[in-house]
Amino acid sequence: MTTPVARRQAATGDPPPPWLLTALVNDGNAKMPGFDMCNPASPAIAREFTVSVLNGWGTEDSFYDAQLVISELVTNAMRHAGGIVGLRLIRSGGQLGCAVSDSSDVAPTLTEQDCFAETGRGLHLVEALASSWGWIRLDDHHGKLVWAILTPEC
Repeated sequence: MTTPVARRQAATGDPPPPWLLTALVNDGNAKMPGFDMCNPASPAIAREFTVSVLNGWGTEDSFYDAQLVISELVTNAMRHAGGIVGLRLIRSGGQLGCAVSDSSDVAPTLTEQDCFAETGRGLHLVEALASSWGWIRLDDHHGKLVWAILTPEC
């Protein structure tokens, strides 16, 4: 079981319900309906997993936004942490929670937008598509969990 050092160290938008963040941080419950997780080896595998899970849940209307947000979070984790990445998805009512864990303790930060830069837009996309997002430092092993909440209004 993972214990967060801080509840939410950075967040935008309306905060998600505390139980939703707790489920994302603590790997949910394997028997819990609406919870699934994997360790994708690439952003493409993460997108395929997301589509498969959302299809199984009957939430096809979230496919594109969820794929984009998850792809950006997984890409950032692989690029900046370079280690094993974990992906968690949870749904409740009209909300979809996604979280990507990695082994880096470095906080994700929104960079100043540069129209000529080849990188640096990922978290801006996450911020635009998610109703809220943030990150939590994990203390039982090094690393962090970056989460985003998507709602039908997003």
